[in-house]
Amino acid sequence: MDITGRKLFVKALMEEGVDTIFGYPGGTVTDLFDELYKTDAINLILPRHEQGLIHEAEGYAKSTGKVGVCLVTSGPGATNIMTGLADAHYDNIPLVCFTGQVPLNLIGNDAFQEVDIVGMTRSITKYGVTVRRREDLGKIIKMAFQIANSGKPGPVLIDIPKDIQTAVGPATYPSHVDIRGYKPCNSVHVGQLKKGYKLIKSAKKPLILVGGGVNLARANAELLAFAEKMNIPVVSTIMGKGAIPTNHELYIGNSGMHGCYAANKAVSECDLLFSIGTRFNDRITGDLNEFAPKAQIVHIDIDTASISRNVVVDVPIVADAKLALEKLAEWAEPKKHKAWLEEIKAWEEENPLEMRRDKGLTPQMIMEHINKHYPEGIYVTDVGQHQMWATQYLELGAENQLITSGGLGTMGFGFPAAIGAKIANRDKDVVCISGDGGMQMNIQEMATAVTQGANVTVCILNNYYLGMVRQMQQLFYGKRYIATCLRRRPSCPNDCKGPNPACPPYTPDFVKLAESYGAHGIRVEKVEDIDAAFEEAKKHKKAPTIIEFMISTDELVLPMVKGGNPMSEMILK
Repeated sequence: MDITGRKLFVKALMEEGVDTIFGYPGGTVTDLFDELYKTDAINLILPRHEQGLIHEAEGYAKSTGKVGVCLVTSGPGATNIMTGLADAHYDNIPLVCFTGQVPLNLIGNDAFQEVDIVGMTRSITKYGVTVRRREDLGKIIKMAFQIANSGKPGPVLIDIPKDIQTAVGPATYPSHVDIRGYKPCNSVHVGQLKKGYKLIKSAKKPLILVGGGVNLARANAELLAFAEKMNIPVVSTIMGKGAIPTNHELYIGNSGMHGCYAANKAVSECDLLFSIGTRFNDRITGDLNEFAPKAQIVHIDIDTASISRNVVVDVPIVADAKLALEKLAEWAEPKKHKAWLEEIKAWEEENPLEMRRDKGLTPQMIMEHINKHYPEGIYVTDVGQHQMWATQYLELGAENQLITSGGLGTMGFGFPAAIGAKIANRDKDVVCISGDGGMQMNIQEMATAVTQGANVTVCILNNYYLGMVRQMQQLFYGKRYIATCLRRRPSCPNDCKGPNPACPPYTPDFVKLAESYGAHGIRVEKVEDIDAAFEEAKKHKKAPTIIEFMISTDELVLPMVKGGNPMSEMILK
């Protein structure tokens, strides 16, 4: 028996095991929402803005490994998810995003709320298509889920015209579709892997560099087994943090622009860099001519296009990280590398990753208390200085997750992504770490969190500035603080060099703002008040709590390497 497109849409979601959909209604998707009304099997989340919506779907997907599903209307509804699509594209997050579209006969006529969203997003999606025949709807939705969550994950966009939703067609939903030209890697090239293994066996100073691909592949246990068997030190990208427990004796720290001294020194001095699941972006490499200058490089990645694109490697291996690490762990033979590990230890002692403890409340202290109070938590960050401090000082074990925006660096990501993670993990603590600037970009999602009972603990590190840009202005632009002070008024002097007693008050008052939404707010200005704030936050089980930490404007993220410089040229103090 034939059914309408809207009925097939809901049937497809149910057969794909979708339990949650993040949707915002509008004219061209009212039929789909009306059909969702008839089922209790899918939890429909109504955010307050489409950008918040897609970041919530990202948080849901990253915390579960499942596909995040979005539904928005045409025109501005569709264009408002473009930032999230780009974010998911660069961080390989599996999403299937459905957009409404005007009826087929109106496409191309500049109809009300008509945009070519498929054309607009072609470069930031794995696949995008407008459904033009009702009989193709089931096949296209199946393709969307297969593409989003296979090979290198990513976002897929399906644009459904309004008349396709009401048209009658086949009721069947395929269990599998063969997609011509799409052959995702689900194996490992054993011959190439053996070449890489021979190099690591003979190396005197081997180093493993792990990227986000290891976390995406859920290959943490296999990585740990391989590193331990061969006694090889490990550094990570920001997205790779947590792939190995951060308190493990073989883990050195993050490498890159804000990596720790010992990690960047290890990359510069190693004779073999064994990299897994990273695309070697500029934040990791700095000056390409000076990156790992003494090393042969082995690169494992599921995406052929990522290998030798930025850094030319000696042994390219196209493989799923989990399968490759399983093989390597099987082959691994015990090695000592005693002198190499002692050299790294000396670098750690020479310039430890540590902030001063005699200056009052510091970001390091805040991160240490987060670890203490939420030892099994999911940590979600926004983008900025606080993000770097979180990746430097948070401790991650097998029971933790760190969710952050890496490739695109999207301010406004953190809070909605934390809401999505909490909705997906009701039994886990979710802590959002944000700056005062990024928090205001999607603050409206506080209403979503309150109505959903998502009791996220939100830690705002408030330094009155857009801190990361201010840091660059301080170090490289002669302290010309333009457009970074969040207290600035027209009455302020043009040449202001930083906070002074004449500064106007900060707006908003985050405590009062939280309370106005029905959430909870706490302000912390002294170290001795941190514990009490977290204990109070944990009492609130039905709504979020904002803890506003008042930190010094002068705090810097160090070490730092100026963009384009070699990673050996670290600013340490």
